[in-house]
Amino acid sequence: MMIEAGKLRSAGGATRVAGVELGGTKCVAVLSRDGTQIDEQVTVPTSDPVATLSALAGVLDGWWRSEQFQALGIASFGPIALDPNFPEYGRITTTSKPGWQGADVLGALAAPFPVPSAFDTDVNGAALAEGRWGDARGLDDYAYVTVGTGVGVGLIVAGRPTRGFGHCELGHVGVPRLPGADWPGNCPFHGSCVEGLASGSAIGARMARLGWDQSPAPDHMFWDEPADALAQLCQMLVLSTAPRRILIGGGVTNGQPHLLDKVEARLRQILAGYVDLPAPTGAYVTGPGLGDLAGPMGPIAMALTLCEHHAAS
Repeated sequence: MMIEAGKLRSAGGATRVAGVELGGTKCVAVLSRDGTQIDEQVTVPTSDPVATLSALAGVLDGWWRSEQFQALGIASFGPIALDPNFPEYGRITTTSKPGWQGADVLGALAAPFPVPSAFDTDVNGAALAEGRWGDARGLDDYAYVTVGTGVGVGLIVAGRPTRGFGHCELGHVGVPRLPGADWPGNCPFHGSCVEGLASGSAIGARMARLGWDQSPAPDHMFWDEPADALAQLCQMLVLSTAPRRILIGGGVTNGQPHLLDKVEARLRQILAGYVDLPAPTGAYVTGPGLGDLAGPMGPIAMALTLCEHHAAS
């Protein structure tokens, strides 16, 4: 996560932090004490950036005036610019979400408050929350994959999200197709990348193409392609950074939990015994321990980490 300098303030003995998760359909603002309880939570629909960011800033301002907070975490859908040396730092970049390209998230939400702020992707935030409170506790190397409107990957290596000039975008890698596959995918940038084959929007578009208005049964072959695409993604993770666990969350797997077993079975088939996974069958690819709380608690985890770094310095 990228850290903005500021002055930490006392919160009456407890570490009171605020967090904002920006998603493609809704945003969630959370005020928490030590991450052990949610004091307040407000949901704001994601509309245009001016209205959405103004509403979120208003929520934060109300908390600041009544409670104050020691640090702020912001976890946003992306892509986002995370390198402070880039002129676009703090902004959303090449998103396919109409109107949001160039939106200054960090300036709108962090600049008004004289406290440190952390800024990262929504999926990195969720990954950090799973490491602090969920099913990745005790692990320094793991991955969190969210499969919802899009596909994102939070890749934690040696206890920190991977970082170069930007953030992980493995949801947009191209993957081999199953024999006979004719669905072109629906990613506006890459067509049949993982997101274009396995995201909620891709699944919905493919169902519409087939004239279906209801999801097929779990054992229908329709699910083979999204499961295969996600397994190919997991193979890349295994062969690159060897995570000790892969957590898959988001609306798609929440609604179709049978996909988790399909993904792990296909992953083991693709690996063909070349790598021994560090968990028995059914325990390597799992759902998030925090469930739907992984996303909103992500920026809280980021803000608490910021406070801990300050206390240790």
